[in-house]
Amino acid sequence: MTQSHAAVLVAVMAAVTALLRFLPFLIFRGGRKTPAYISYLGDVLPQAIIGMLVIYCLKDVSFAAAPFGLPELIAAAAVVVLQIWRRSSLVSILSGTAIYMLLIRLF
Repeated sequence: MTQSHAAVLVAVMAAVTALLRFLPFLIFRGGRKTPAYISYLGDVLPQAIIGMLVIYCLKDVSFAAAPFGLPELIAAAAVVVLQIWRRSSLVSILSGTAIYMLLIRLF
């Protein structure tokens, strides 16, 4: 792959990403009311996506062999506790990642 080919690919991907980000603002500009189903999706999709990411991250964990998924479960519990306590996604995710990295080195 040449550098110009790679540059074109990056430019196209950036343009599509920007278009997808701006599309809702372009569609609902001018005082048009947001449809109820769009508002509903805005309310439920973030939690659904987080749930899918948790399942994806834990899908290959072996609970039948040592360390029986303990690093993953401890790190996930730490993320939940920190999120409830601090209400900061950045703190929760970074701390959970650090805890997980430490635990996989120890187990």
